[in-house]
Amino acid sequence: MAREFDIVIYGATGYTGRLVAEHFLREYGDRPDAPTWAMAGRNPDKLAEVKREIGAPDSTPTIVADAADATSLAQMCEQAKVIITTVGPYQLYGEPLLAACAKSGTHYADLCGEPAWMRQMIDKYHEDAKASGARISFSSGFDSIPFDLGVLMLQKEAQDRFGKPCSRVRGRVRAMKGTFSGGTAASLAESMKAMARDPSLIKIMRSPFGLTPGFEGPDQANGMIPKYESDLGKWAAPFVMAPINTKNVHRTNFLRGHPYGEDFRYDEMVLTSPGEAGKAAANAAAEMMKNPFGSKPPKPGEGPTPEERENGYYDVLFVGETAAGETLRYAVKGRYDPGYGSTSRMIGETGIALLESDAPGGIGTPGSILGEDLVVRLREHAALTFAVEE
Repeated sequence: MAREFDIVIYGATGYTGRLVAEHFLREYGDRPDAPTWAMAGRNPDKLAEVKREIGAPDSTPTIVADAADATSLAQMCEQAKVIITTVGPYQLYGEPLLAACAKSGTHYADLCGEPAWMRQMIDKYHEDAKASGARISFSSGFDSIPFDLGVLMLQKEAQDRFGKPCSRVRGRVRAMKGTFSGGTAASLAESMKAMARDPSLIKIMRSPFGLTPGFEGPDQANGMIPKYESDLGKWAAPFVMAPINTKNVHRTNFLRGHPYGEDFRYDEMVLTSPGEAGKAAANAAAEMMKNPFGSKPPKPGEGPTPEERENGYYDVLFVGETAAGETLRYAVKGRYDPGYGSTSRMIGETGIALLESDAPGGIGTPGSILGEDLVVRLREHAALTFAVEE
């Protein structure tokens, strides 16, 4: 069956979905080879309003679909080759759409950072997606693309230089300016509620291998305890996104047949500074992990000003070491604030890469499904850099 649209942005009336639509207009609005795309949401009046506000042509199609109406989601899937969804928390609103995509062969990208729900979806729908050919990419924003692809590119360089992978990689956030999204805060809150209802989910949440069913790798370094890293000359503190990013990195390794090795170890932390000041900052960051978003977390639908999005950035260093002691450093840097400005561009480019890919179906990660093809797109259209540091 012919599909009317290459890509549908579901959740286009929300804060992040609107930014994805703006990205498509900015990058592809006047290109003859642009993908055909539509904006989708549950309120037709709001869709029309957002379309006017972002300056989209009157001819830009809109689709009315509601997470609570499975029929409308199925009809949307029948019209699209790829669905980009920013409607979360996904454990509340995501399953009907993911199920429809997995069964209809519609490719799918989301911003999910909810590992217990992700594991449940893998167990329920991975085989359906493989059978239909649907390429389903979780975590297609700041969590976890810079980290997932950063490790992948470091390991490619390691193979080229050393003929072997790095058996240990450390991801270290060197700098970051911007905010986490209200969706991230809401997802964490819902995950905590889910674990309270079903304590069996705690094991998935705690395990670095929670998204690799049937495989348990070696013990991993504990990134929750501040430490001084002598080779970097700075203190390192816990990083709030590490629990989801580490799981996605291990899933990429798992789905690609363990090119990093079955003994691969990976952890993530954020760097502070040298000396006593750095130690104090690292300890304070560790204390904040008990309540990372404070007493007034951002709400879904809220976000920074355009100036704040424009002025944000991030810089992540990856330090790899082979079993023989050879070392390699690799950096991923992004313009724009991580939670919105960069994330909206990353998921938009993930959608186009899914459209162009010939990878088999299944529930995977940006790294496992798209790999270097997505790196090319992010360099060209999303202001990310990927480079070895000598």
